[in-house]
Amino acid sequence: MKPRTLRRTASAILAAASLVIGGASSVHAAAGQEQAEAGTGRQAAAAPVLRDLAAAKGIYYGTAVTASKLNGTYGTITGEQFDSVTPGNEMKWGSVEATRGTFNWSGADAVVDFAEAHGQKVRGHTLVWHSQLPNWVSNGSWTADTLRTVMTDHIATEAGRYQGRIDHWDVVNEPFNEDGTRRQSVFQMAIGDSYIADALRAARAADPAAKLYVNDYNVEGVNAKSTALYNLVKSLKEQGVPIDGVGLQAHLILGQVPSTMQANIQRFADLGVDVAITELDIRMTVPPTTGQLAQQKAEYKAVTAACVAVARCEGVTVWGFTDSDSWIPDVFTGYGAATPYDENFQPKPAYYGIAEALGWVDDGTPGPVGACAVTYAVQSQWNTGFTAQVTVRNTSTSAVDGWQLAWSWPAGQSVTQAWNATVTQSGSAVTASNASYNAAIAPGATVTFGFNGSWSGGNTAPTAFALNGTACTT
Repeated sequence: MKPRTLRRTASAILAAASLVIGGASSVHAAAGQEQAEAGTGRQAAAAPVLRDLAAAKGIYYGTAVTASKLNGTYGTITGEQFDSVTPGNEMKWGSVEATRGTFNWSGADAVVDFAEAHGQKVRGHTLVWHSQLPNWVSNGSWTADTLRTVMTDHIATEAGRYQGRIDHWDVVNEPFNEDGTRRQSVFQMAIGDSYIADALRAARAADPAAKLYVNDYNVEGVNAKSTALYNLVKSLKEQGVPIDGVGLQAHLILGQVPSTMQANIQRFADLGVDVAITELDIRMTVPPTTGQLAQQKAEYKAVTAACVAVARCEGVTVWGFTDSDSWIPDVFTGYGAATPYDENFQPKPAYYGIAEALGWVDDGTPGPVGACAVTYAVQSQWNTGFTAQVTVRNTSTSAVDGWQLAWSWPAGQSVTQAWNATVTQSGSAVTASNASYNAAIAPGATVTFGFNGSWSGGNTAPTAFALNGTACTT
C-alpha cells in the first residue's frame, strides 16, 4: 500500500516589496530558537503532547518516519510528540538486501538510533511482504524448501541484528486479498499456507523479546478480509505458533471510518492477542475545506478512542505526521491532507482530535494559532526614520480571538508610534497587541497595523515572527 519514496514538498516565496513569512515550525518550538534557548519549554501552555497523553492512557502514539529527515523541525516534532517510530521504508527487504547476501543497514540503523536517543519504541516494518522485494526474490525460481530457507535466513539476519531493540515486528504484511483469500505472493505460491507460521517461528527464534504481528489493510472493521485474518490468528494460536498481535493499518478515507472498528479490535483481543493501529491516515479531496478538516478531526478522535477503549489495543501509529511526508498524493490523484500536521509542520484540527481522545481538555488558555503568514513592508524611509505596515493572515482553520505578534529587530530599530495595535518594546524585542476592534481574525482573514520607527546604520527587516507563541519563520 505504500510507495518506496514518501512525498516531499517545499516552497519558498521571495517578494521584492515585502517579506512573506509562513508557518514552518511546530507547536513545540513556540517562539522559535530564541525561546527554546531560554528554556521556556517545548510547547505553548495549552498545547497537548501526544506521547504524554498516550502514556497516561497506557498506550503509545507513534509515527512512521523517513530516516533522512530526522533533523530540524521534522526531527524535533518526531522526538517530542511521539513515543514510537516505524521506519517507512528502511527495514523492507528491498532496502536492506537488494543484492543477495549484501546488506545496507544505514537507514534502519538511523531510525533505531534516533528512537533510542529519544526514549521511543521501534516498530519493525516489515520482514515478509509481497511488495518492495528485490528482483532476485520476486523473480527467482524457487521450490518450497529453497524459498523457505531464503526467507528464514533473511528474518534471522534482520531481526537478529536488532535483537532486543525492536518492540514490535510486522513479521508478515498484507497476506490477504479483499475477499479473504490468500494473496498469491511469491511466498504463498512457492511455500504455501505454512509460510506465515514459518516466518513467525523464525522471528521468535531471532528475537525472543519482540512482539510478533501480522499486519494488513482494509481489516479495520468487520468484513470478509478481517474475518479471514481473525481465522488465521485463531488457527495459529491453536497450533502453538508464536503470534502476539495483529496490526490494522487504517489507511482510511474521510467519511468511511468503519462503524464496527472498536468491535473488531475487541474480537481480536478476545482471541488473546494484542492489537495495534499501525498506519493511520485519513485522506480527503484537496484542497480541503474547513468542514472536511473538522470531520477529519472527529474521525481521528474516533479511531484513537476505539483503541483507548479496548484494553489490549497497544497503541496507534500515524503513517507520517505531516502532509509533507505523506504517500497519499503520489498514489491517489486529487487526494491528500491525510495527516495530523500540514506541510508547514503546523498542527491541524486532527491533531487536537487525537489529543481529545487521549483525555486532553482545552482549558481556554490562549494557545498557538496553528499557522500564520506575515507580510512586512517598509512604505517609506528617510534619514533616521521609516514607516512600516504589517499584515497578519490567519492561515489556520481556527479563528483567533485576541492576538499578540512578537519579533526582534535585527539592526537595533525602535518603534516610535503605532496605529491599529498597541506596540511595546524592550531592547530589540517587540510585541504588537490587538486593538479592541481587531482582536478576532477568522480563518483566512487578515489584520493590518502600522508604525513609525527610527533606525541608524541599517533598516534590515525582521526575519521571524511569532503569533500567540507560535513561531512563523522564513
